[in-house]
Amino acid sequence: MTLNISRELLLQIWDHGQRHYPEEGAGLILGKINGEERWTSRILPLENKFQPESRRNRYLINPEDLLTGEQEAERLGLDVIGVFHSHPDHPAEPSEFDRQWALPWYSYLITRVDQGQALESRSWRLIDERSQMIEEVLHVQLKSYTKEKKAAV
Repeated sequence: MTLNISRELLLQIWDHGQRHYPEEGAGLILGKINGEERWTSRILPLENKFQPESRRNRYLINPEDLLTGEQEAERLGLDVIGVFHSHPDHPAEPSEFDRQWALPWYSYLITRVDQGQALESRSWRLIDERSQMIEEVLHVQLKSYTKEKKAAV
């Protein structure tokens, strides 16, 4: 299980997390799935729609934003393959809340943001029986993924 992402897109995710600090920032990951390999092509940064007093340790992507993401992905010939969000002053590991709200077909890229500075990202997937999230390999590519590169994979 691998989530492939370009350095450029990962830096955009880090920037999103830093701008939303001390609250969690979130968004959707658009791309393609090829077996156990996921290829990130775009991200769709979103506003955290959770109640304001809980945004420091919770995020919410509402159904309207998810629908918009699905429509944008379809327009681009892609799929929504995951969700990214930040953990202000906490490790890049899923919380119990994250596990409870996760879906087994998405990758969950979590970025640790300490004192406003993004430090690391790790990616996780919920197992089908929903009891735990397991870490997947996060492969950061120096260049953006393109259809030509997929053909060579």
